Amino acid sequence: MTDSHTTTTVRDQTSALTDVDDPESAIDPVKQRVIGGSLVNVCDEMGHKLTRMSYSSIIRESEDFGCALLDERARQIAETDSTPLQMGPIPAYVSGVIELFEERGETFAEGDVILHNDPYYGASHAPDFAVVVPVFHDDDLTAFSVTTAHHLDVGADKPGTCIIDTVDAYSESVRLDALKIIESGTRNDTAWQLIEDNIRVPDMVMGDIEAQISAAQAGANRLQDLFDEFGHDTVKLAGQATMSYSERMLREEISELPDGTYSAEGYIDGYLDSDDESERDLLLAVDLEVDGSDIRVDLSRCAAQVDGRPINMPFEGTVVPAVLLVIRSTLLDTEEFELVPQNHGITRPVHVHAPEGSIVNPRFPAPTIARFGPGNRLADLTLKALADVVPEKTAAGIGNLKICTYSGVTDDDEYWVYMDITSGSYGARPTSDGLDATDTLYANTRNNPIEDIESHYPLRVNRYELREDAEGAGRQRGGIGAIREMEFQTPGRVSIEGEGSKYAPWGFDGGEDGTPGAVVVEDEIDESTPRSKMSNKEMDEGQYLRTVGPCGGGWGDPEERDPEAVRQDVLDDLISRERAERVYGVIVTDDLEVDEEATAERRR
Repeated sequence: MTDSHTTTTVRDQTSALTDVDDPESAIDPVKQRVIGGSLVNVCDEMGHKLTRMSYSSIIRESEDFGCALLDERARQIAETDSTPLQMGPIPAYVSGVIELFEERGETFAEGDVILHNDPYYGASHAPDFAVVVPVFHDDDLTAFSVTTAHHLDVGADKPGTCIIDTVDAYSESVRLDALKIIESGTRNDTAWQLIEDNIRVPDMVMGDIEAQISAAQAGANRLQDLFDEFGHDTVKLAGQATMSYSERMLREEISELPDGTYSAEGYIDGYLDSDDESERDLLLAVDLEVDGSDIRVDLSRCAAQVDGRPINMPFEGTVVPAVLLVIRSTLLDTEEFELVPQNHGITRPVHVHAPEGSIVNPRFPAPTIARFGPGNRLADLTLKALADVVPEKTAAGIGNLKICTYSGVTDDDEYWVYMDITSGSYGARPTSDGLDATDTLYANTRNNPIEDIESHYPLRVNRYELREDAEGAGRQRGGIGAIREMEFQTPGRVSIEGEGSKYAPWGFDGGEDGTPGAVVVEDEIDESTPRSKMSNKEMDEGQYLRTVGPCGGGWGDPEERDPEAVRQDVLDDLISRERAERVYGVIVTDDLEVDEEATAERRR
C-alpha cells in the first residue's frame, strides 16, 4: 500500500497563480479585454470544429453541445455561444472528475482525455458526454479544455435517449465515471471497445466522441498559444479579472432590486396515465430571496423524488444551471447591457438550495435521463418569481418542448436512431409578442431541417406548421407553438419525453394563459386524453405521430392590443376573424381590413 504521506493527488499537481484581492486593478484593462476576447474566440473555434466534424444531426444541425475553458479549480473562464444546458454544467462535470480522481488516487497527465457522464458527479444527464482535456504549464496542471454533447444512443435498455420508463441510473445508460479513454497520449482500446459494444449506433456515437476530442484538444492547443503570446501568469490574471468583472456587473443589478422573497409555483405533467398519484401532477416551487447583492433560491417546497421514473433532475448538472440562466439573462439582458462574459463570476452571487431526496436533488440511484422538461419548467417558474420584482424585464409563461426518439432496424440488421425536437414558444413580453416555434430557456437548440431528416432516415415530415387560435391572448400575445407530423416509411419505434400537455403556460398582468401541447398517434381511438410522454411505442409503416407545441402566455389586457397587430395575425392565419372579435374585440371585415368604428363600439 502506498504511504499516505507520499500519495500524489490532483491538488498536488497544481501550483496556479494565487488569486489576487482585486484582479481587475492588477492588469491593464485593455490587455484584459484582448485576452478575454481571445479566450472566448478559442471556445468559438472549438464549437465550429465540433459542428463540422460531428456525425449526428443533434450536434451538426441542432447544436446541442457546449465548449468551455476552465482553470485548475474547475472555475469556468470562457465559453462558446451554444446551448445553455450544455455549457452551464461544465464546471460541475470537471469538479465531478476531480472528485472521482481524488477518491481513486488518480492524477492527470499530459495527453490524457477523460470521458464522463455521471449525473451524480456533475453531469447534466447520461446522454450528455463530457470530454475533458487537462492543460499543463511547466509540469503543473493549470486549466481544462472541455466539450459536452448530446449522444443519440447511450446503451440504455431502450433505443435512443428519450427514455421515460426505466428503474434506476444503471438501466438508463452506459455509466462513464471519469474514464481515461486516452492516457498520456495512448489510446485505451479496451475502453473504446467496451463503449462501442454497448451502443446501438456505434459509428455515429463513436464518431461524435472523436469530434469532441478533436475540438477539446484544439482548445487546449490554442490556450497554450495564448500562454506563449502573453505569458502564462498574465493570461491567468486576465481570467480572474474577467470573473471579477462579471460578478461585479451581476451584483450591481441585484443590488437595485428591493430586498424580499418572491415566489412562484406550478406543476409538471409527470406521468398523466399513471395510477400512482406520486408520479403525476408534481409540484415545483421557487422561493427567491433578494438580500443586498445576493440571491438565494430555495427549492424546499418541490415534490419528492420519483423512484423508478427518470424525471428527477440532477442538482448540479440541471437545476443550478436552469436557475442561474434565468437570473443572469433577466438582469443582464444583452439588449440593455454590453456583453457580460459568462463565467464563474456569474455564479458567485446566486445560491441555490434543494433538499436531498427531492425531485430537484435526487439520491442515487434514482434515474434522471428525462430531466429536460421538468428542468425547463423550473426555469420558467424562476422567471415567474422574478416577474413580481422586475416585470419590465421578464416574459409570461413559456411553452415547453417535446423531444422524440425515432428508431428502427434496417434490412441489414443495423439500428438507426434519430432525435427530433418539437419547438415550444416564449410568453409575451411587456412591449413585444412572444417568439413563435422556438426552443426555450435553457434549450436554445436549433431546428433540424426537413431535408436533413428525410435524406438520412426512413421518415417523412407530413406537416410542420404553426398552430391557429391557440396563442395566449394579451396586449402582447404569447408565442405560437408548432405542429410536427412524422410518418414512418418503414416499421419502427418512437419514444417521447415532454411536459406541458396538461398545464398551460401562465399569462401575466391581465394576459390570458397559453394553450397546452399534445401528442397524437394515428389510429388511436382516444385523442382527448392529455399525454406528454410515450415509451418505445411500435409504429407501422405509414403510421404517423403528431406532436403539438404549447403556446406561450399573453401579457396585458387582450382588448388593449393594437387592432392592426390583430389584423396581421389574421392575415398570417395565426388567429381567425372570429377569435379576433371574440377575444380582442377587433372587427376584421370580409376584405381583411379593420372596421375601426365597429371595433371601437365592440371594445366599449
